[in-house]
Amino acid sequence: MSVTPLNEEQRGEEILTVFDTAFGELLAADPAAFRVKFRKMAASAFAFYRGTACLFYHDLDAANGPGESRGDSGPYQDERTSRVWIHGDLHAENFGTYMDSNGRLIFNVNDFDEAYVGPFTWDLKRFSASIALIGYAKALSDEQISELVGIYAGAYRERIRSLATGAKSDEVPPFTLDTATGPLLDALRDARSLTRFGLLESMTEIRDFERRFAPGGGSIELDAATRYKVLAAFDGYLETLPDSSLARPDSYRVKDVVGRRGIGIGSAGLPSYNILLEGHSDALENDVVIYIKQAQTPAVSRHITDRAIRDYFQHEGHRTVISQRALQAHADPWLGWTELDGAGQLVAEVSPYAVDLDWGDIDDPEEIAAVVADLGRATASMHSAADDTSGESLVPFSTERAIDAAIAADEEGFAPLLVDFAHRYGARARADHQIFVDLFRNGRIPGL
Repeated sequence: MSVTPLNEEQRGEEILTVFDTAFGELLAADPAAFRVKFRKMAASAFAFYRGTACLFYHDLDAANGPGESRGDSGPYQDERTSRVWIHGDLHAENFGTYMDSNGRLIFNVNDFDEAYVGPFTWDLKRFSASIALIGYAKALSDEQISELVGIYAGAYRERIRSLATGAKSDEVPPFTLDTATGPLLDALRDARSLTRFGLLESMTEIRDFERRFAPGGGSIELDAATRYKVLAAFDGYLETLPDSSLARPDSYRVKDVVGRRGIGIGSAGLPSYNILLEGHSDALENDVVIYIKQAQTPAVSRHITDRAIRDYFQHEGHRTVISQRALQAHADPWLGWTELDGAGQLVAEVSPYAVDLDWGDIDDPEEIAAVVADLGRATASMHSAADDTSGESLVPFSTERAIDAAIAADEEGFAPLLVDFAHRYGARARADHQIFVDLFRNGRIPGL
């Protein structure tokens, strides 16, 4: 990655321009949510990096020129490997647990809000830079960081080669209670200890022999007109579910609806709603909470010019769901999309079994290396799941074979490419974080 050097003032202006493009409308609509988001981003360089996928892809454009920004040139990119389903925001903390449609607890990639179709190397670069930031925060040397990124690249390469040569099995997820080790197994065990009853107790109460959302806790009571619109959107959502999900129609009986407003790093300013459903039986402990959230424009899409990709999706809610179903084997059976006030919406379960990978206690270099290797294998499995077998026509070829062939053309350069990028962009993100903090604390961000 090479860009024309900018002084801090120039870089600050560039950051503000990118932020205005990515966040301007939402920030104007809900500045309070963005004050919370930006304070979270100010906490560390990694938190800043998590919240600025828009800046990351802007910088890829600036560094690589219009060829690679379109996704049709650059190292390891050809007409196939530049048209792969990608996560879009693949960093070291976007991994965790979920319960799949077969009732099995899985550890894998999560949070598909930024998913799109583009060069597979963009996911790898974004992850590698995140490892450089985590390594720096844990006071690892440059040599140790280089080794970790090399381990990630090697594990990814090994798994892609294995999948491309016929080792793929759609029936055996990569990391489960039976196959995971170390912190990944710890996360799965933590998820297993959670219960639906515990989630419901934290969000609801029993009134007149029926479960309802409890007041407070961030919930917002809806007026009659808004409630009607949300329920109409819910009816549209039901039409997007696979037939297998509708085996018991009573499961979708609505008990209650409340509003919420996202204030996290990735969802600031996005209106959302929680809906309480009957679930798979009449028992109150089996009730289900789903959320409807306005889907956002993925940062990567601003740097992919292929109209066939853009036109494939009805709206951003449809894009998010189709991408997740492609990238995640046996996805959440409640996953679907709808429209509300003309905007695409993502619909999914508020899962009681979601536990994110916690890097706070992963400090031993050997343990970090083992985790990074596992995440490399998980990344490869994700990229290989989303191809001609995913049920979507947008990527009508075997991605693992395409990626395998591209890497095989220059085996020696693959890991060094990611190592070099990780160090360069890690340093850039640390410097940008300080610039951002100064902009924020000095009132330089318009609208706040």
